[in-house]
Amino acid sequence: MRLRQFCRLMSVLLLATGLAAAQNTITFEAPGAGTAAGQGTLAQGIDFLGTTFGYYIDANSVAHGFLRVWNGYFVTFSAPGAGAGAGQGTFASSLNPEGTLTGYYIDGNGTMHGYLRNFFGNFTTFDAPGAGNGAGQGTLSANINPEGTVAGYDFDSGGVAHAFVRSREGSFVTYEAAGAGTGAGQGTGTATTIGLNPDGTITGAYIDSNNSLHGYVRDPDGTITSIDAPGAGNGPGQGTDTDGLNFAGIIPGVYFDSNNVVHGYVRALDGKFTEFDVPGAGTGAGQGTLPQGLNAEGAVTGSYTDSNSVSHGFVRSPRGAITTFDAPGAGTSAGQGTFPLLNNPEGAITGYEIDSGGVYHGFLQSPRSR
Repeated sequence: MRLRQFCRLMSVLLLATGLAAAQNTITFEAPGAGTAAGQGTLAQGIDFLGTTFGYYIDANSVAHGFLRVWNGYFVTFSAPGAGAGAGQGTFASSLNPEGTLTGYYIDGNGTMHGYLRNFFGNFTTFDAPGAGNGAGQGTLSANINPEGTVAGYDFDSGGVAHAFVRSREGSFVTYEAAGAGTGAGQGTGTATTIGLNPDGTITGAYIDSNNSLHGYVRDPDGTITSIDAPGAGNGPGQGTDTDGLNFAGIIPGVYFDSNNVVHGYVRALDGKFTEFDVPGAGTGAGQGTLPQGLNAEGAVTGSYTDSNSVSHGFVRSPRGAITTFDAPGAGTSAGQGTFPLLNNPEGAITGYEIDSGGVYHGFLQSPRSR
């Protein structure tokens, strides 16, 4: 929304402040979620109807997918072939308006495979061309758009990442960003959940031969443009990552500076960067601001890590105003706290929290009680 008159703009901003204050935040548990440290419910995203999705880790440390509709009803599932050992199972990544989910599963040998689950619960499993079949190798399906196109990446037999696009009909195109490294742990990946636009534009990141990160955007015709945020470091583990993009082509992301401090940015369609840090974000290595989601209105959500390495949620409005929050029951020790991942057009936010015992719980922050 673009309002030109100052008085009306101020009214809208005051109304938005009131809505933010009135937001309701609840936590939830998927049926069967474990209650020990490292177990529990991890919401990954939310659609325009308020359906949340993600995965939960059971008492045996096996992962299973879930859908939670707006009234709290759960559907849980496991992909055919998913392993039943600790660290194996089914992981949900992205949901399109048709109700088709995509993600990946880890089989009994530790190999990853992509899947699609349609509205009726029917599965299609797939492997990207060239994907390895050893432990820690295979296919990670990360995004699905309204057309049914899927984007993600795979790890080959040498541990190198390669990005792919899979059409609704099942044909694959694989690609590499220029400058991507060819060693184990290097290569080209995509952003997750919102990394693929309806028109086929993809965002992601690649790791070069020096193990530095660089973001990229790939146009529908296959043209790839590298993204390096001003201030990003160029050492190992430093550089620029992307979190996805919205319908307007706006890209949120994160960069690691030369001191390994984390900062947020928003990149406009014309390539202009706006960098930001949430007030209260720590300035030590591994601390700072971590954007995760971006909705159609241009609001960014994510987490920031304070000077005690505790995580808290934030929302940044399209005009740059930042509001912070904590999910009920979130832990207050290092490595604990609130981790928002995605926001929908209504302004509802989902993600997970880690409590004082190290258990994961899903949360939903909504302008309406749900």
